Amino acid sequence: MSSRHVALTYHDYAALPDDGRRYEIHDGELSVTAAPSPQHQLTSANLFRILDAHVRSHGLGVVLYAPLDVILSDSAIVQPDLVYLASERLNAVSGRGIEGPPTLAVEILSPSTATTDRATKASLYASHGVPFFWLVDPGARAIEAYRLAGDRYAVALRAIGTDPVDLPPFTGLALIPASLWP
Repeated sequence: MSSRHVALTYHDYAALPDDGRRYEIHDGELSVTAAPSPQHQLTSANLFRILDAHVRSHGLGVVLYAPLDVILSDSAIVQPDLVYLASERLNAVSGRGIEGPPTLAVEILSPSTATTDRATKASLYASHGVPFFWLVDPGARAIEAYRLAGDRYAVALRAIGTDPVDLPPFTGLALIPASLWP
């Protein structure tokens, strides 16, 4: 007797219930997580306000926040906590979500998602050509910024504390990591 693997697609994803859980499909496999914690959402809101103000004031594109479908392929649908689309990628916005790789995907780590964010989702983003990826770690009070190098990410910068930093792909951002934590 052989077992057969059934890969899920966007069609299957679109049929999932709207029940407050976060559904994603990672290379055809369903991933389900609970709603984020208030600390997670406060960190996300703080980072969104900073990035959105910078992007809007410089006319760089758009910053969007979850829940938002990023359709990397028919069998890879994710919901990063934040996404940035540079102006030249704005045509990726559709009625379904973001079709194709955003310029930047941001994941805010939670105890229940840290392994998936660091391994599975980082690999998905890299294999689908997302140029920049950030991991925001409220527990360590750190931001790890990665740049795509070939088919995997290389650390561009790890930021902590109260000194302003520019994180790729932005220049002139002057983000203070300590300002993110509730």
